[in-house]
Amino acid sequence: MENLEQIKAAALAAVEATADLRALDEVRVQYLGKKGEISALLKGLGALSAEERPAAGARINVVRDAVQEAIETRKQALENAALDAKLAGERIDVTLPGRGEQAGALHPVTRTRRRIEDFFARLGYDVAEGPEVEDDFHNFEALNIPGHHPARAMHDTFYFGDGRLLRTHTSPVQIRVMENGKPPFRIIAPGRVYRCDSDLTHTPMF
Repeated sequence: MENLEQIKAAALAAVEATADLRALDEVRVQYLGKKGEISALLKGLGALSAEERPAAGARINVVRDAVQEAIETRKQALENAALDAKLAGERIDVTLPGRGEQAGALHPVTRTRRRIEDFFARLGYDVAEGPEVEDDFHNFEALNIPGHHPARAMHDTFYFGDGRLLRTHTSPVQIRVMENGKPPFRIIAPGRVYRCDSDLTHTPMF
């Protein structure tokens, strides 16, 4: 029993020095296994007198419990360290550029329009644009559409209260280009136009 404290100190030091769970289990077997050093002391209690046995057994149990507690504490620490290492290895670096996910695609009408624009651009044409809300002059008068023309009717054109309207064709763009430029003109004027026409085959905007 004289070396009981030495065994305790050696066991606790061995537990603290373990670097992984496998080494820790080897220490457990060395001291607490069936043939371990502390287990051997418990088995040797039978050689003591009845008077010495209780006190000696209590001392050995204190040492055994201390070593067991140290092993459990070290086991938890090693498991936590292993988990932290695993999580660190699997961590996503949010500062890295993500992989772009293409959402959807261009509408067929848009693709067709761009192909047409590219075709005419190669021939030397400019792509001109103009306002979709027009005035009467650019949409009708400048194009020689008289006041009694059917296209001016309320059932064919969207009018605003101030006399403006939604263009019924893109020809007003041609007028604006001629007003602001000098010939020769080579342009196309794609864009949305509006008519009071809505049925199974038509929409008010096209």
